[in-house]
Amino acid sequence: MIILAATPIGNLGDASRRLIEVLENATVVAAEDTRTTAHLLKALHIANRPRLIALHDHNEKHKAAEIVALATDEDVVVVSDAGMPAVSDPGYGLVAEAVAQGVTVTAIPGPSAVIMALAISGMPTDRFTFEGFLPRKPGDRRRELQALAAESRTMIFFESPSRLASSLADMGAVFGDDRRIAVCRELTKMYEEVRRGTASELVSWAEGGVKGEIVVVVEGATPVVASAEDAGVQVQALVEGGVRLKDACAEVAAATGLSSRDLYQQALASRKR
Repeated sequence: MIILAATPIGNLGDASRRLIEVLENATVVAAEDTRTTAHLLKALHIANRPRLIALHDHNEKHKAAEIVALATDEDVVVVSDAGMPAVSDPGYGLVAEAVAQGVTVTAIPGPSAVIMALAISGMPTDRFTFEGFLPRKPGDRRRELQALAAESRTMIFFESPSRLASSLADMGAVFGDDRRIAVCRELTKMYEEVRRGTASELVSWAEGGVKGEIVVVVEGATPVVASAEDAGVQVQALVEGGVRLKDACAEVAAATGLSSRDLYQQALASRKR
């Protein structure tokens, strides 16, 4: 089988007993960076020296079939440099190939910068969306943020230190400066830090220079309560644009605070007139 193994995101003490046991007995490990994994084995005092196969963004498409073939005869452990493989790290293509070939995939849960940042952000945790890294180019970044402007769920992003200030500025420009934001830096590490505030407040801090791994948590938009008639017009416009009725109702409901079921029934009634 394929075993996706979550590794520490900073503090080695977060390595689970199950992770250590699996690595101690592994014969093959597919690693995002074999050097990083070799250091991890040494740091965890694991004497086992499994065969290490590089599996990264540049070779995953070509290596997936080979690794899945190995997993038909023996367990293959998959690790990224930190956290859970396949979540903004190599692994998705490998899992997709394994599923297509009927090879079992399981995971060893563990540290997650996404979940940790959400939990300590002070933002609502009942509904959230993980958006990964924003585009590097300013124009593309603003367009992506604009598409998320009406998102009512808490949003979680990864960001690099060099782009943090400009991304925060764009968030303020697109979302408005009344949104709460939490910047979580170096989670589980010695210099762990959480900065909370509005975009403009955090830009001033970020422009002074920030280092380390960064997760940005952004408060979702407050749903705009619209009349049922206006919402029905929005649903109809989406449907005419090619969106399925059910999906259109869900999208408008999320943006307006109205019931998706009621919008659906309203749209069906309108068709019968």
